[in-house]
Amino acid sequence: MLGTKRSPLNLAFGRVLRNLRLKADLSQEELGLEAEIQRNYISLIELGHNQPTISIIFKISKALKIKPAKLIQLVDEESQSH
Repeated sequence: MLGTKRSPLNLAFGRVLRNLRLKADLSQEELGLEAEIQRNYISLIELGHNQPTISIIFKISKALKIKPAKLIQLVDEESQSH
């Protein structure tokens, strides 16, 4: 898993997640607690190693107080800018 090539979409999602998390002034641990997912999973998503499921996207969105559609839109924009 960690040795595999990270897809551009996974990397874009990770960048967006990290930016939103920092903008919300949350650590990975705080976001994990708020979203009810493990901190190390947040880290692996931010690094582009893991691709979140739809249920994880909804949990993260709720914790960040944004709509899931907005999160996906930001990822789409980020993936097109790189």
